[in-house]
Amino acid sequence: MPLLIKLVDGQMVQVEDAFTAVADDQPVPPGDVIISLGRFQTEGEALLGEGRALGVRLEPAEEVEALAYDLPRLAVVVLAFPKYRDGRAYTSARLLRERFGFTGEVRAAGEVLREQAGFMVRTGFDAFEPADGASPADWARAASRYRHVYQRSTDGRAPAFVERQGT
Repeated sequence: MPLLIKLVDGQMVQVEDAFTAVADDQPVPPGDVIISLGRFQTEGEALLGEGRALGVRLEPAEEVEALAYDLPRLAVVVLAFPKYRDGRAYTSARLLRERFGFTGEVRAAGEVLREQAGFMVRTGFDAFEPADGASPADWARAASRYRHVYQRSTDGRAPAFVERQGT
């Protein structure tokens, strides 16, 4: 079972993943599953009708707008990082939270490194499958490494220019 770190009440904790990731060529097992966008578009209605919690995995080239109608019925949206240098998932996370008001879990999977923790939390991620074996304490330190931020984001932290105006 892969390590899953979640942000719960402001704390990074390790949790047991209740979802099974299912490849497109595998049968869907009982229980809560995460499937690809393509599979969701063909089988999603039937799976949701079974009363199970469902998650969808989006690759970087896939647009979150494809899920807009179904987001209230999804428990998890997994955003893939095939390479740590590919930042398109940050935009997808922010769109999910700000434009579409998604309140479910936004999970980072793939080449997910603790050095990215602060940016991921700022843009709306709240669950992580770290590729580097980092612990929740490592992630907590990395997520809070910088006291000041320089732009607004989904985390609600005041940018440095706003802090300066208050003094």
